[in-house]
Amino acid sequence: MRIKCEAIRFILPALIIFAIVSGSCDGRKSRSERKGLIPENILVDVLTDIYLADGLLTLPRMRYVVSAKDSLETFSDAIGKYGYTLDEMEKTLRYYFVKKPKSLIRIYDLALGRLSEMESRFVSEATQVRLRMEDLWPGEKSYFMPDPFGDDPPGLDLELKEPGTFSLSFSLTIHPDDQTIDPVSGLFLYYPARPDSLQTDHLSTLRYIKDGREHSYSILKTLPRGATVYLRGWFVDYQNQHPGIEKHMSVRNIRFTGTPVR
Repeated sequence: MRIKCEAIRFILPALIIFAIVSGSCDGRKSRSERKGLIPENILVDVLTDIYLADGLLTLPRMRYVVSAKDSLETFSDAIGKYGYTLDEMEKTLRYYFVKKPKSLIRIYDLALGRLSEMESRFVSEATQVRLRMEDLWPGEKSYFMPDPFGDDPPGLDLELKEPGTFSLSFSLTIHPDDQTIDPVSGLFLYYPARPDSLQTDHLSTLRYIKDGREHSYSILKTLPRGATVYLRGWFVDYQNQHPGIEKHMSVRNIRFTGTPVR
């Protein structure tokens, strides 16, 4: 979740107003009344968690999950995580608002600083994930058979140069007039350095439906270190088909992503 600090700046004043109007209107505090206040360092943590909880509650799915609890109870849970109650939070906010407003501003700024740090770290990590999961597919994103230009697409011969986990996803439409018998996938990994009997590693066999509708498929595979590997074959296996059959299908939205092991 991306944190928007400008929007968060409205939360603390609302909490302060809530703390003032919900408690006693008497602004005089004795020394005994200062007992039980939340320490400044913990108050920063509490405020940070309250801001995060409030941000999560703006998400529709989270609102559905916590539909049985109102926002006040959610804030109470965030405070209780540190061993304090909502009443103690109200008392602390009233005290700082009346007696130490400058300290309250400083605490508030510290909480915003932590949120900014979290946001920066999240953006950085998300960027790294996107880079690691870059699309490695070198060809066209869509293929049609029969091909509009008269040539069937070539078979795959993609070298996988790094170990890691890879995902191949695509959408396939096979029309009812397609003459392919029992269409299945024909993708495999080829290890040229292995003995002949171990060179071919067939990927999961996908069985397709000839209903003229687009269906989505994906294959996940983890590759070991120290091996030269090629992704070969084709999305539909034609090895045992009659060479003269008429094809009527399309492959679209091809995406080949990987998370290499560094």
